[in-house]
Amino acid sequence: MSLFDASSIIYAWDNYPPELFPPLWDWLEEELANQSLVIPSVALEEVNKKTPECADWLKRNDITVLPLTSEILAESIRIKHLLGIEEDQYHPKGVGENDIFIIATASVNGLTLISDEGRQFGKPEILAKYKIPAVCELPEVGVTCINFLQLIRNSGAVFKS
Repeated sequence: MSLFDASSIIYAWDNYPPELFPPLWDWLEEELANQSLVIPSVALEEVNKKTPECADWLKRNDITVLPLTSEILAESIRIKHLLGIEEDQYHPKGVGENDIFIIATASVNGLTLISDEGRQFGKPEILAKYKIPAVCELPEVGVTCINFLQLIRNSGAVFKS
């Protein structure tokens, strides 16, 4: 099972629109139906704000939405402290609060995170400047993070019309 970050499903929606790539979206619909792809509640809220049509599609296709739990909140606090983020002083170039909730959701549930946030080569010295993929790579976090295209490659699916 894999967990969508808002960035990945919005990336898919914008770059592979359903009206141009129906077999891809049929496959995604099947993956949602068998709960191979899920989304945290905070990510679905982000999708709804940025791309309401995509959020509507996800809801119509009964995506499983994972709520914030006390275990996820505790893990997010641990990750936040690991990054040296105090109070709500998030670095503008690093992860935000929702990002940490999403990473914590993947961590607690043992899920692969699908994120299309840019990879950071030559990681910043300040951990608070890390983006989602870099935070996931930290040994203390240990979440597998792939992008949307890697999800498709890993699935072995081939799309023909």
